[in-house]
This record gives sequence, C-alpha cells and structure tokens, in this order.
Amino acid sequence: QVQLVESGGGLVQPGGSLRLSCAASGSIFNIYAMGWYRQAPGKQRELVAVLTNSGGTNYADSVKGRFTISRDNAKNTVYLQMNNLKPEDTAVYYCMLSGAVVYWGQGTQVTVSS
Repeated sequence: QVQLVESGGGLVQPGGSLRLSCAASGSIFNIYAMGWYRQAPGKQRELVAVLTNSGGTNYADSVKGRFTISRDNAKNTVYLQMNNLKPEDTAVYYCMLSGAVVYWGQGTQVTVSS
C-alpha cells in the first residue's frame, strides 16, 4: 500500500506562485513515474506534469514555461513549482504515482483569483 500526501495549495493572485509537494510512503517499489493532474469544476481530470524514473518530463501545453516538476528521490517527494499563475489554473491538484499500480493523493485546492 502506498500513501501520497500533498501540501502547498491555497489562494494566490494572478501572476503569483505556489509550490506543491507530494510525499510518498509505504510499499514503494518499481516507481515508473510521479506527477500531477488537476480537475477544475465541471471538467475532466487532466495531466499537468509527469516526471519518469529516467528523468523524462511531459507537460500540458497550457503550463509549459510556467510550471516545473522535480523530484527528491531520497525523500520520495515530487514537487510542482507553479509560476505566473492564471485564473484558469484554478483546480484541485492531484498527485499521482505510477508503478505496478497507479496511486492518487487526496488532492489539494489551488485557487487563482484577485
């Protein structure tokens, strides 16, 4: 069993920054990738950024150049640095760990509003 605990969400003004963290614990073996998805009200969950074990990254076009995903392997933690936030970034952000099974965090709310 794997547990994912997210932190770092909140309310920020347009143009501001936030950093999300996701710490993984439990029976962690053969992790293929960790990443972030988000779901806005009335919309489907969508990929934001993923980081594979080999160091490859994949970003949604809407966040390229503004968001950066990184990982601390020693802490089994993945981060999402979000800069120049826009109102359309408002959503619940979910951490994802992909191994033999895909695990999800409980989600953290990010609200971008003036």
